[in-house]
Amino acid sequence: MQRKLHPLEGIVAIFALVFVLALSIGFAQAGEPKKVVLRSNSALVLDAATGEVVFDKNGDKLTPIASITKLMTAIVMLESGLDLEAPVALAREDVDMKKGSRSRLRTGAMLTRDELLLLSLMASENRAAAALGRSYPGGTQAFVAAMNDMAAELQMGDTRFVDPTGLSAGNVSSARDLAKLVRAAHGYPLIREYSTRDKATVLLSGKQKMNFHNTNGLVRNSRWEIDLSKTGYISEAGRCLVMQVRLASKDLIVVLLDSWGKQSRTGDANRLKRWLEASASRS
Repeated sequence: MQRKLHPLEGIVAIFALVFVLALSIGFAQAGEPKKVVLRSNSALVLDAATGEVVFDKNGDKLTPIASITKLMTAIVMLESGLDLEAPVALAREDVDMKKGSRSRLRTGAMLTRDELLLLSLMASENRAAAALGRSYPGGTQAFVAAMNDMAAELQMGDTRFVDPTGLSAGNVSSARDLAKLVRAAHGYPLIREYSTRDKATVLLSGKQKMNFHNTNGLVRNSRWEIDLSKTGYISEAGRCLVMQVRLASKDLIVVLLDSWGKQSRTGDANRLKRWLEASASRS
């Protein structure tokens, strides 16, 4: 005759079953990377070699891009074939009248185009970028037209430029388009070098030394291998960051847009790094 289970034995059996199920689910979840939560409103990670989308959050959303604009400014300047060693005097027209942003470059100071390019990419100097556009044949208006022509050539259909600095909220794009811009900019050795340089000293008018640092602190972090970098910020765009990096044994394009909080874009970059490395270790 089959023995009936004591009520306590039944309860113990149920708890044992629940424990085994929970343990099984836990092991299953342990084999999968946790989803990464970012503060940036738009984000995209692409495999630079294959174009495969690794991460996408509102990648097609149109948004102001602030100083990410300066990557296109650099491309147009280098494509122009203009003499980079030619001196350019900073003018009153280069002063920011839109946002009232500060600059250590005083009007009347003389710098070469090469130095202006370096400061635009590394230190995100607005007057330097404005001077590059103004010194272009036909002036700033012709330069902006060339920027939009290049965007069309790169099939950046969501993108529009109205100035070479990014101070205008009229400079708009999407994370997906900016990945194309990063890919194109990465093809220029000078952009790669200048955008990832930690610091530099320039001589204003050939005599006054002035030190500048990269606006992306991650270039000073030995745990990051960054081949290209550009930050951006205006109130309408939030904190922005684009990079091409070597991460988890892959070359990746990272685009982070409209992130709020001074350190949030850097925090998002580090969150992505940990997530990608954890995913790679499980594959």
